[in-house]
Amino acid sequence: SKKGREFVENSLDAAESIGVLPDVELNIEQLDQSSFNKLRGYASTKRKDLNLYHGSSKKRKIKEGVSQATGSKKGKERSSKEGKNTGIFRVTCRDNGVGMPHEKIPRMLGIVLSSTKYGVKQTRGKFGLGAKMALVWAKKSTGMPVEVKSAREGMRISRCKLDININKNEPKTLLHERLPNPDGWRGTEISVVISGNWTNYRSKIINYMRQLAVITPYSSFKFNFKGTDSRRSVRMEFTRRSDRCPRLPKEVKHHPSSVNNLIMESLVSNAKKNMGVAKFLQKNLSCISAKLSGRLVEELGADFEDLAVGDLSEKQIHQLTTLLREASFPQPDGSCLSPAGEYNLRLGIMKELKPDVVATFSEKVSVREGHPFIVEAAVSLGGSIAKPGIVLYRYANRIPLLFEQGNDISSQIASKKIRWASYKINKNNDKIGVFVSIVSTKIPFKGTSKEYIGDDNGPLHKAVKHSIAQCCVQLRKELTKKNALKDQAERKKALTKYIPDVARALMTALNTFSTERKTPKDVDIPGLPVGEVFKETRKKIMNGHRDGSLNEKVLRSQLETYVKRIDETLALEFATEKGRNPKNLDNLFIARVEKNQTVKLEEVTSPNGFTLRLLV
Repeated sequence: SKKGREFVENSLDAAESIGVLPDVELNIEQLDQSSFNKLRGYASTKRKDLNLYHGSSKKRKIKEGVSQATGSKKGKERSSKEGKNTGIFRVTCRDNGVGMPHEKIPRMLGIVLSSTKYGVKQTRGKFGLGAKMALVWAKKSTGMPVEVKSAREGMRISRCKLDININKNEPKTLLHERLPNPDGWRGTEISVVISGNWTNYRSKIINYMRQLAVITPYSSFKFNFKGTDSRRSVRMEFTRRSDRCPRLPKEVKHHPSSVNNLIMESLVSNAKKNMGVAKFLQKNLSCISAKLSGRLVEELGADFEDLAVGDLSEKQIHQLTTLLREASFPQPDGSCLSPAGEYNLRLGIMKELKPDVVATFSEKVSVREGHPFIVEAAVSLGGSIAKPGIVLYRYANRIPLLFEQGNDISSQIASKKIRWASYKINKNNDKIGVFVSIVSTKIPFKGTSKEYIGDDNGPLHKAVKHSIAQCCVQLRKELTKKNALKDQAERKKALTKYIPDVARALMTALNTFSTERKTPKDVDIPGLPVGEVFKETRKKIMNGHRDGSLNEKVLRSQLETYVKRIDETLALEFATEKGRNPKNLDNLFIARVEKNQTVKLEEVTSPNGFTLRLLV
C-alpha cells in the first residue's frame, strides 16, 4: 500500500506546484504467472522435479508415513496461506501535474535520498524517498524496471525505462526517448511491477484513498483494481467537490531555534568563507536583524567579533548552535505552511462521510522548537455510514496516517482528555468523527515508520486539545437548538394527540349544557353581574350547537389551529430572544435608496430567528 501512496502523493505535489486542480488515477493490475513471465521475456516451463518446489515436503512426509506435530501444523498452514495470497502486481499512477524534465528523469527517480523537496517549508515527503522506494522494492521483489512517461507543458512526451544499481546508488537507463505529443498532454505516468498481498492491504488502500479525498476535496481520484478473478476487481471514483487549492508554502530560512549542529555545518560550508559571523547569521537565518546579530556575536565573546565563517572550528560551530537554541527570537510566521483550510475540510467530510452535522476549527500558528505548525480539527456527528463511538481520522502535512493510531497524540486526547458529556455528546452511543490535521515544517513523528505523533509535545498537545474542544463548543450550540426544537415538536405532538379526546369531551359538555340550560356561575368579575361574563360567548356557542355548525369535527379543527398558533408564537418568542442576544448581533450597513429617505421601522424579527434592527 505504501508504494501506491507515494505515487499518489507525488502526483498531488506535481499538480499543486503549478496551481492545477489534481486529477490522479491509480491502477493496480494483478498478473498471473504467464503474464509475468512474458514481461520478463521468457516462456513458462513445466516443472520437472516437483520435490524442488514448495509444497512437496508435505507429500513426501505422507508417503514416508511421518506424522506432523500439532504445533508446527498451524505455522505451516499460516505460511501456506500467506504464500497463496502473495501475487505479482503492476501499479500505475497517472496525473496532470507539472511533468519531469526529460534529461533529469533518471536522476530524479534512480538515486535514493535525492529528494527535490528538501527545504524549510511544509512537504508531504517523510523520508526524501517517495517513488524511489517503489523502484527499490520492484528491484528487490521482481527485478523489473520502472517505466515512466512524462510531458511538460507544450513539450514532447519523454519515455524512460529505468533500473537502479542499489550498491552504487545510481540509475541504470535502459530506454530514454522522446515521443510525439499530438494531444498536448501534460503530466506523469509511472508504472512498477512488484510483489505484494492484495488480500491483506485491500482495506488499507481503499481507506487511504477515502481519507485522502476528505483532506483534498479539490482533487479528483480514480482507483481501479483488476484481479485475475474479475469478481475481485474494484472500481472507485472520488469526485472533486471544491475548486479551491490550498496556498503553496513558501520556502523560508531556518529559524534560529530550529537549527542543530548538522544544519549549522551545512550553512557554514555553503557560505562565503570570508563572511563575518554577524553577517552570516543575518543572511542565513530568519528573524535576525543586523542589531540582533551584533548582540549575538557580542554574547559569543571577543573571539567571534572579527572571525570569518570559513575559520569557524567544530567547537565554535557547536558553541554558536547552543546559543541560538537558548536565545529568545521572534516566532516564525506561517507562510511556509499550507493547511487544508476549514472550507476544504468541511466539504471533504460532508462529501465522503455525509454526517448530520460537522464543526471545524483552525488554530493560529504555533511554534515547537523553532518549527511553526498549524492544527486544524473537525468533529462530525451522525451519518448513515458512521458507527457508534469515536472514529479518528489523522493527517500529517495533509497525508492520512493509517497505522499505530492508539499511540498518537490525537487518539490520546480524543479518548481521554475531552469531556464529551459536557458538550451533550455521548462518546459511546453517538456516531462521532474526529478529524485532526497537523501541518508543520517538521512533524514530530515517533518510531521508524513515522505513522504516529507522540503525546509528549506540550505546545502540540495544547493546540490539538483546544481545536477539538472548540469544535465541540460549536456542536453543543447546535445540539441545544436541535433539542429545543425537538422538545417543541414533542410538545406539539402531545397536544395534538389529545385533541380528539378534548373535542369529544367538549361536545359532551355542550350536550349537557343544552339539556340543563344553565349559565356557569363559577366566575365572578367585579362590576359585572354573575352570569354576564359568558352571556355572549355562551349564546354564540349554544346557537352553533343547535344549528349543527359547531360539531366535534369543527372543534377538532379549531383546536388544531389554536395549537399551531401557540406553537408558532412560542417559536417566535424563542427566536426573538436568541436574536436579541448581543453575542449573536452583527452590524449590517444598508445604503438609502434616496438621500433624504427616513425610516420609522426600528426592529423586525422573522420566525426563523433573524432580527433586523435599524440604527438611525
